[in-house]
Amino acid sequence: MTDRILRLQHVEIRVPDLELCTAYYTEVLGLIETARDQKDGTERVFLKCWDEREHHSVILRQAPTYGLDHMSFKVRDAEDLDYFTDRLQAASVPVKRFAARELGPGWGEAIRFDSPSGHLVELVHGMERVGNMLPMTNPPPRPQDLVGIAPPRLDHVFVMAEDVGEFTRFFTELLEFRLTEQIVANDGHQLATFLEHSHTPHDIAVITGPNGALHHFAFWMDDWNGIRDAADTLAYHGVTIDVAPTRHGVTRGYTTYFFDPVGNRNELFTGGYWVDPDFEPITWTEEEMGRAIFYYHRQVNERFFTVHS
Repeated sequence: MTDRILRLQHVEIRVPDLELCTAYYTEVLGLIETARDQKDGTERVFLKCWDEREHHSVILRQAPTYGLDHMSFKVRDAEDLDYFTDRLQAASVPVKRFAARELGPGWGEAIRFDSPSGHLVELVHGMERVGNMLPMTNPPPRPQDLVGIAPPRLDHVFVMAEDVGEFTRFFTELLEFRLTEQIVANDGHQLATFLEHSHTPHDIAVITGPNGALHHFAFWMDDWNGIRDAADTLAYHGVTIDVAPTRHGVTRGYTTYFFDPVGNRNELFTGGYWVDPDFEPITWTEEEMGRAIFYYHRQVNERFFTVHS
């Protein structure tokens, strides 16, 4: 079966201080501003990572609170929007459809619906392509004038749900994500799951917590040295680091966690493994949750479970 959903396209997050967050995401993280607009009376800033060819991957929306507005996944063909609309409506999930550019600058044609946890999910096709700052013929490996950490791309989003099993069934049975790993409680229910379409360990993950909450969204780095050097940059700029560079058991990834100026958790991630369509999911037991999350320390601090946006 060919994947109709290709990867995470973008996240839209709420920020109480738009200009402060714009400065952080452009000057410290090194994302590139591509547009600004006003929607429903509030200002938004559109950003992308340098190696992404499409218009945006992060949207900052001015709001009194912080957290996740919605997450969007890219589909391969325009007809895939019809395919998933039919599947969702057959399961009695209401779906709204939007024309290209109706939701904002650079936006493609999209459908939106709610997951069982109350997260607003979007599938999109045909976003405006703006290039990756490199020529299409004989390009160098990266642009010469990048600033800050400059991750090449958005990687995954990690959310929270009261019923991880129900959330996982929604994404696997209706949206055809593949389960790669899970943490299972002693009574058999899922505490956390990791799901993919892009053949990486996860495009989305979910852990037990309040419905609608965002745990973090992550940017890809090319290697461990990038994770280490980024931590130096975060410390230099006084960014609050949640977890210093370390390694996960789940996904095998290398990681560091930190917070944007208003409290949304970010991650830099690298490593992991390739996932074929017939990949058999890996299970971690409740007793090994600490090693699953932070392999070296073998324990999870309370803040990692309780702090979210």
